[in-house]
Amino acid sequence: MIKKLRILCTLLILLMLVGNTIPVFAQDYYFSVERELVDVFVNEDGSLSVEYVMDIKNQPGGHIVDYVDIGLPNNNYVLSSITADIDGNVITDISKSDYVDIGVAVGLGQNAIQPGDKGTLHVFVGTINKSIYPSDVKAQENYASFEFTPSFFGSQYISGNTDITVTLYLPIGLTSDEPRYHIPQSWPGQDEPETGFDSAGGIYYRWHSPDANVYSEYKFGASFPARVIPETQIVTQPSISFNTDAICPVLMCLGFLGFFVLTIYSATVGAKKRKLKYLPPKISLEGHGIKRGLTAVEAAILMEQPMDKILTMILFSTLKKEAAQVVTKEPLKIKSVTPLPGNLQAYEIQFLTAMSQEGKEKKLALQTAMIDLVDSVSKKMKGFSRKESVDYYKDIVEKAWLQVEASETPEVKSQKFEENMDWTMLDKKYDDRTRDTFGTGPVTLPNWWWRYDPAVRPSTFGGGGGGGGGGVQASPVQIGGSGKTTISLPNLPGADFAASITNGVQSFAAGVVGDVSGFTGAITNKTNPIPKTTGGRSVGGGSRGGGSSCACACACAGCACACAGGGR
Repeated sequence: MIKKLRILCTLLILLMLVGNTIPVFAQDYYFSVERELVDVFVNEDGSLSVEYVMDIKNQPGGHIVDYVDIGLPNNNYVLSSITADIDGNVITDISKSDYVDIGVAVGLGQNAIQPGDKGTLHVFVGTINKSIYPSDVKAQENYASFEFTPSFFGSQYISGNTDITVTLYLPIGLTSDEPRYHIPQSWPGQDEPETGFDSAGGIYYRWHSPDANVYSEYKFGASFPARVIPETQIVTQPSISFNTDAICPVLMCLGFLGFFVLTIYSATVGAKKRKLKYLPPKISLEGHGIKRGLTAVEAAILMEQPMDKILTMILFSTLKKEAAQVVTKEPLKIKSVTPLPGNLQAYEIQFLTAMSQEGKEKKLALQTAMIDLVDSVSKKMKGFSRKESVDYYKDIVEKAWLQVEASETPEVKSQKFEENMDWTMLDKKYDDRTRDTFGTGPVTLPNWWWRYDPAVRPSTFGGGGGGGGGGVQASPVQIGGSGKTTISLPNLPGADFAASITNGVQSFAAGVVGDVSGFTGAITNKTNPIPKTTGGRSVGGGSRGGGSSCACACACAGCACACAGGGR
């Protein structure tokens, strides 16, 4: 029976691993760590302190190294005890990592390592509690033990080997023959460490290898008499009196089965929500105050509006600035003017360039334009509060609507609607609110609308080729001596105008973007990639994840020794 249960457990675990595999898109970070020093101190109070020194060299073609995630043994660390510096310059941006389950993110700020440059990062974690476990060392007194895996990175981001030195400093009060070192796991150097007494009188174990790397998981550990640290710092496993051989497989199976079902459900729901999260979580923690001066399109990115709506807003902004006109609506084709006006935003120029291409190249170019736009907004938000800024722009949207709704005549109402259209579109209830505001009353089409809809394009302005059909032809009116032409555009009921905006967004999705979910997902995978929860870390805004972890399957008696130490 037990054998069958164990086989079943193995199958469930394999299914879970297969079902929970999430692709992580490679980023353009590429760097080397030429040297790494890792010191782990067991303090007299039973806590751990960890110190890293890394000589990082960013490769010439690599992305700027602006953040480094450091994995920690457990969540019992004291954030305020962590200090860091880069080339002697103090780092103040230290926070809980958004990408590593157990660890911190160190922001290098203005001292970020540029492509081709080097930097020495120093991180000190002063207090990590509850990292010591009972040991299985057979002796006349009880022993305690710990194991530690240095922080590691994804191999796809790493160039070359690293000269690594790892030193474990044991508590003061031990004789040379009392502690035991653990044989290191996966270590390319010698198993037997250098040992001796440090300046404080404590024993140390030191391993060194010039042929190591920072993407492998090396594990080091030691055991020592428990008397030299407080008993309260030793994590003990619960005692179980019944047959552990029989109950462990059952508990493990039930636990994995429940976790498997929950993981699939969470991953499915979470993946759908995540595709709208263009911006990396880091900007939510950047600072305080409102970032003013964003355009409506940039505010739409900040508010993480649907991507097809944002593209439609960019289309409208280029039409309003007389930079382009729609040639046909189905399929959507636009023609840019030459030369382009000087008042265009960078994302508007990229948009027009992308729309001049065909097929797959057009879609990829639009994705690149949106990725660059998200990155631009992220940079503009550095030092500012995302929450406060979003509230600020929501207030702008509400005030824009109030100006429209407060207008007393249809003419003024249409005028205010045109002036504020880029902001009112940010309202999630734009369609309903347009219908409620205008009802069956008229909306005078914006004076640039003829560039969008060939059906209302006057013949004076040249054709635009098909798509016009037998639509309404508006009559141009010449203003004496000004050389400009105004257009008498038709009115539409509010509901019809709202529907025309909705149809415009939908036509963008159908004719240009295709599958909006897939289009958006490709952008999100670059700007806010899915974090890996095991197996490695990268540096910067790319995919970062991992952390030391223990592979013990259940918390039964007998598992304690196998899981003892850091990395749980």
